[in-house]
Formats: sequence, C-alpha cells, structure tokens
Amino acid sequence: MKTVILNNGVVMPLIGYGVYQVSPSECERCVSDALRAGYRMIDTAQAYHNEEGVGAAVKKSGIARYELFLVSKIWISNYGYDKAKESIDESLRKLGTDYIDLMLLHQPFCDRYGAYRALEKACKEGKVRAIGVSNFYPDHFIDLASNVEIVPAVNQVETHVFNQQIDAQNYMKEFGTHMMAWAPLAEGRNNFFTNPILEEIGRKYGKSVAQVALRWLIQRNIIIIPKSVHVDRMQQNLDILDFELSQEDMAAIADLDTKTSLFFDHHAPEVVKMFMEWK
Repeated sequence: MKTVILNNGVVMPLIGYGVYQVSPSECERCVSDALRAGYRMIDTAQAYHNEEGVGAAVKKSGIARYELFLVSKIWISNYGYDKAKESIDESLRKLGTDYIDLMLLHQPFCDRYGAYRALEKACKEGKVRAIGVSNFYPDHFIDLASNVEIVPAVNQVETHVFNQQIDAQNYMKEFGTHMMAWAPLAEGRNNFFTNPILEEIGRKYGKSVAQVALRWLIQRNIIIIPKSVHVDRMQQNLDILDFELSQEDMAAIADLDTKTSLFFDHHAPEVVKMFMEWK
C-alpha cells in the first residue's frame, strides 16, 4: 500500500475505505469486507453513528492494531474543550481501541478552537497519533493553522475531478498539511460515471472511470477514501497502483474543474443555518 508521511512523522496509507452513509447495521459487514479486500485505513466519524461497527469489524478481523489506521472526526455538537475531550474518549470506547491514528474536527463552525485544543491535548497524551480538520476552506484553514500549537496534519475536503481544490491544496502545502478527499468519486453526481473524457482515458489503460479518477487524485498526492458496499467495487477502487496517467491525461482531467462544490458551500448563510440545526 502506498503511504504518505504526515507533518509529525506519522505514516498514513494513501488509500482508505470511507463509511459515510454506511448504516450502523451494515457497517461491521462492510468494514470486514474492506479489510479482507486489503484496506488498512478506515475513515469514520461521530456523526456517522457507526464507530461501533468499525470497532467490531476491526476486533473480529484478527489484524494487528499497528497494521491499521483509524480515522474519526469530532462533530460540532461536541465542540468546546471539555465536550470535545469527553467525545474523544467516547470515540475510543466505541472503536474499542487505545488510540485513534487521526482525529479531525468535522466542520469549521462553533467553538472550533476549544475543540482543537482538546485534540492537541489528546495528541500529547497518546490518545491520538495525529490531528487535523475537515471541510476547512482556505480562510478557515489558514486562520486556525496560524494560531495553534500543533499544525493540522490533514484537511479532509470535498475533492474530485469536478472540484479539484488546486488553490486549497497549495495553501495546505505551505503548512505541511496533507489534503484528504471526501467524495473522491463525486458520489456519482454530474454524470460522473459516464463522463466521456474519463471514459476515453480509461479505455487507454483498461481501467474504469472510477479507477482513472482515483488514480488522478493519488498522483496529486491526495489521500482518498472511496466508499462502496459492494466487494467487487471495493477491490476495483484499490486496484489503481498498476498504472500511471500521462501528463497529457492529467491535464485533460484538470480541464474538468468547475471550482464549485457539488454538495454545499460552507460560506453560504443557509448552509451555516443547516449545520446549526444539526448541532
């Protein structure tokens, strides 16, 4: 498995399995399938309500804990120093582990500074090995990264061929922060799976549209967490290390960038109101 070295020296897999929108009842089965397929990084979150399923699958897998990389995220209802600190312990309990490899703040709202201080404390105590943020746009990210003791190791943001986050990645690089892509397959939106450019490139390499899009991301050194509940697709999403896109192909895919979210804009007032209702 290809890896990246985070800004604190922690080694992290470049490819993982995401469990967003995997129901709690299905999560244990899906993660077990993913581990058998060869995944060693699992990405979950408090807001997904399936940390326990991840923990159960890990426990039953028989895979040594040091071989696995577990990622979770603190939800905004748990922000503020004290609540975040308690929620980290709760995530540890649900995951059935003594430490979490990477813990992120899930959204850039509410008392993110208090919550991040709790992450720093947990990192110093060995409860988490690396810390970071998620959905922090460049302004949110630069503000926080410039004013904390431990610079975020990762920023997980919507990143795919239609929203490529080129400028955001460059700002992260200034702080030694790695970009991690959620929705790396755009959740199929914007006719993703029938895009003619991706289809044409895929035919050249004998690969699917999804494999081409995922390969394009890892060639940009972006960490990916594709999600599927089907074993064959889990395996296909891993099978992207045996070919390399040419510079011509990379450029053709770069032209697909709309620089616009397919989901929501975290700066839009109505979106902020929506998240406040989810607190």
